[in-house]
Amino acid sequence: MTPDPAAAAAKAELRADFLERRRTRPVAEREAAAAALTRALLRGLAGVRAFAAYVPEDDEPGHGRIPAAFTQLGARVLLPVVPADGRELAWAVDTGRLATGRYGLLEPVGPRLGATAVGTADVVVVPALAVARNGIRLGRGGGYYDRALQHARPQAVVVALLFDDEFVDELPTEPHDRRVSAVVTPSGGWQTLPAIG
Repeated sequence: MTPDPAAAAAKAELRADFLERRRTRPVAEREAAAAALTRALLRGLAGVRAFAAYVPEDDEPGHGRIPAAFTQLGARVLLPVVPADGRELAWAVDTGRLATGRYGLLEPVGPRLGATAVGTADVVVVPALAVARNGIRLGRGGGYYDRALQHARPQAVVVALLFDDEFVDELPTEPHDRRVSAVVTPSGGWQTLPAIG
């Protein structure tokens, strides 16, 4: 795939803007958003037997509540493990025990299942800095989740967690970008996006 320098530059500028907004978002707003978003996410995941998710960082939607809230679901939960080298996520079953991994990210303690384990998930919950109404997701730029989603089942629901102002009308896109099929926001709850033919 041919890189698109204009789209890459536009995405870099948007990333900086969304990251700054997150950094300066008041703690009380983050906490209220985490509570609302977690309730909506749990409702959306009710009845799902196996799903993949992640541990939100301090400034991300759901921080402080996810993944601990998943214990209410009785499902098999996979959490990502960033490898010591390379750019393809491994996965491990969430047992409630987390340790600090690469980049200071929290990850599950336990046997690593490899990159293809995400293919056992009915739903894949992914981080995003923003999502457009057509499902285009803006990540942090490392490509980890675009690679991981190549291993997801074609019928898996891919859902991104966002603050309300991060669900936008449009975003620049490149050929490698993977779309999401739903978003969860604090005020909008779980929103299924229209399928793009």
